[in-house]
Order: sequence, then structure tokens, then C-alpha cells
Amino acid sequence: MLSVFNTLTRQKEPFKPITPGVVKMYVCGPTVYNYIHIGNARSAIAFDTIRRYFEYRGYHVDYVSNFTDVDDKLIKRAAEDHTTVPAVADRFIQAFMEDTAAVNIEPATAHPRASENIPEIIAFVQVLIDKGYAYESAGDVYYRARKFKNYGQLSDQRIDDLEVGASQHTADEETDRKEDPIDFALWKAAKPGEISWDSPWGAGRPGWHIECSVMSTKYLGDTFDIHGGGQDLEFPHHENEIAQSEAKTGQKFANYWLHNGFVTVGDDNEKMSKSLGNFVTVHDIIKTVDPQVLRFFMATTQYRRPIQYTQGNLDEAANNLDKLRNAYRNLTFRLKDATTGADETVSAQLKTLTDNFVTAMDDDFNVQNGVAAVYELAKLANVYAAKTTVQSDTLTALSETLEALAGVFGVTLAAPANASLADDAIQALIDEREAARQAKNFAKADQIRDDLKAQGIILEDTPQGVRFRKE
Repeated sequence: MLSVFNTLTRQKEPFKPITPGVVKMYVCGPTVYNYIHIGNARSAIAFDTIRRYFEYRGYHVDYVSNFTDVDDKLIKRAAEDHTTVPAVADRFIQAFMEDTAAVNIEPATAHPRASENIPEIIAFVQVLIDKGYAYESAGDVYYRARKFKNYGQLSDQRIDDLEVGASQHTADEETDRKEDPIDFALWKAAKPGEISWDSPWGAGRPGWHIECSVMSTKYLGDTFDIHGGGQDLEFPHHENEIAQSEAKTGQKFANYWLHNGFVTVGDDNEKMSKSLGNFVTVHDIIKTVDPQVLRFFMATTQYRRPIQYTQGNLDEAANNLDKLRNAYRNLTFRLKDATTGADETVSAQLKTLTDNFVTAMDDDFNVQNGVAAVYELAKLANVYAAKTTVQSDTLTALSETLEALAGVFGVTLAAPANASLADDAIQALIDEREAARQAKNFAKADQIRDDLKAQGIILEDTPQGVRFRKE
């Protein structure tokens, strides 16, 4: 049975969806004032991999991930760029979609924006006021944190020990307007010139935390299966989401809380920071790094573990991905001379490896053990493809399984469709080389081989003919 580590209970629990066969999952998305950095990407890739595994196991996944498109950071960026907050948001939402598509992250079922849900946010806040959980003060609206009896449970903290001003979205000058320093903002009164919407408390904009409570329950219901995000969101963001959501609905907010680990940069394991000069965006990385390599590197570290972003680790991921692609190509290459039928011994080995993959991934998405089973499958594929006689059903089963398991990690093994024209040109040169060899014009044959090698095309002579691979 599939089990997940629930941050709320701090233990692994069997996963039991509210609706059989359906997973309702909400993952906090970015604040869209800049390109996403590798920390953002780590969360997006981790939960996309989890989503893909649920889908591999036959679940339908309703996956919602928001955009925070109104916030102090966007207001500051708009002022710096001499433009509007919506223009900044539109620019970086478009960049987010392009950069995440490059690393093969599936679009969410819904990508709601805070600015598109203002009426729902206002109505949500009003209910909290009516129930006594919130109060208006000088145009702001604050949540009475101490009134919620389980406040601090998710992050395993006592309310009296919580730091004042823990949220970067709550300014220190607000303290005087609060009944209690630990209270947090649901609605913020607009400052002169800021973007705002009319509300019962005056012109203003939503606080950070309320957005996710509104959008998650709007799309997934008052109680849903999984809420995910980075470890840095446990407190105060997710803690506040629980408090305001459960106070409003009287229902449990999310049954399972999943949090991904941090990313460090360089061999010294430094925390990513602009001041340290190691702030890395996906937009810049994929200019020089194969996006599939970046995806494979991040997807094959268990989501709760930290990731060390280094060139060495990227190189290792590139080599491992290339091994999987070569195994897939070996299987495809042998289809042209395969006999009909299936090898029952190999079929049994394939089933064992697939079962090993499922067992690993069912254990809180243990991708390290899962990908180990995929590497063993690649070895099996290479051994079988090297046999003198191979059978088409077994080749197909091996290649389809290898492709499906790699797909859980978000990588593709087949050559992209736009590579076929170039591959045809390469094959024409290989044919020309073979004709030169037949004519004993070895100088020309060697020249064609060397020219291809200079372009990163390696020729391999096999008993079944010449094949090529790209470095």
C-alpha cells in the first residue's frame, strides 16, 4: 500500500484518498515577481513527480497550484520597472509556464491567480470576522491566532514561543494595529498609489496566506487529500492556512501535508542567496544545461531530502540519463531484425523489476530506490538487445516499460519528433560510408566517420549493422 510522510503527524501513513481512485492535491505556487529559481523548481518538480507516480498507479489527479500575483514584491518590482503589478505578473507567469514546460512539468489542472479571486477572498474574510476569528483595524483585517486551538501543530511549535513577525509578508509596523503580536493579516489597507480593490474595510488587497485557503477550497473542496510545498512554508504560511480554513469551514483542511527539502548551491552546500552571488534561475540554467538533465537530477532525489546543486551532480545525472537513453535505443535498433514471440525468462525478470519500482515508490515516493530498479531494467535491456536472436514482444515490453518508468521522473527516452530529419541525414551519411567500405574506399569511409564524430555522432559497428548515438 502506498504510504506518505505526513508533516502534520510526523510519521508515515497509508494513503487513503477521500474519493477512491482520485487524488486532490494543492501545491503552493510562486510569487511571480521574477523568474523561478532552482528552489522553486525543486518544489515544482518534486510534486510533479509525485503527481506522475499517482497517475502511473492509475489515479486521476486534480492538481491545483496558484500564482501569487499581488504582493509587496510585485509592487516593488512594478515601481522599479515603471510598469503595473498586472504587467509584472503576466510577464513572469508566462516565463514560469515556459521554464516549467522546458523541464517537462505538466500544467496544473488549474492555475488560479489571487487577483482573479478577490470577491471570494473578501467573502472568506467576512465569515472569519462574523465567527469572531478576525477583526478589522485601521483598514487591515487580522486573524486571532490564539483563538485557533491547534495553532502551531503543523510546525510543532507552542504559540507562546512563536517569533513575532515570522512571515516576510507581515511588516513590523503592523504590530501596533494588532490585538496580539502573533496575529496575522488577512487583508491589508492600500497605501497611496498601490494596487487595490474595494472591500467592506476600505480599499486594500489580500494578505498572503488567505489566497491559498480560498483557492484550494474553491477548486478542491473544504477538505482535500494532499497539500504540498517547500519546508520553508510550514510556518507561517501553511500553519496560517490551516487556522483560517478550519475556522471558516469547521472541517479538516487537508488530510496529508507533504513538504520538499531545500536546495543548496556548490560543493560547500551554501544556501542560495543573491548576496552570495549563487542565486540561480531556471531561465538561465536551461540556456546551458539540457532541461531534461536538470529534471532528472532533481526528480531522482527523494522529495524530503535536501538537494546539492553542483556541476558534478549535474554531470552524474547526465551520464545516468544517457545510459537509459542508450538502452532504449538498443531495444529500438534490434526491432528491425527481431523474430516474433516473447522470452518468458526475460518477462519474469521484467515483472520483478517493475514490482521493485512500485515497492520503492509506494514508500513515500522513494525515488532513489525507484530509479535503482530502472537502472537494473536498463542493464537487462542491454543484455537482451545484445543477444544474437531477439523477440519482438520482449523488445517492445522492455522498451515500453523503460519509457513508462522514466516518464514517472519526467524524462523522455525517445528522440524528439523534430530530430527525425537530422537522423535521416545522419543515416544517409552512414549509408554512404557503408558504400565506400564495400568499394574498399577506406579513406572516404574514415573521413565520413571522423566528420560525424566531430559533430558529436558516434558510430557503432554491431553484428546487426551500423548504429549511431549522439554524445
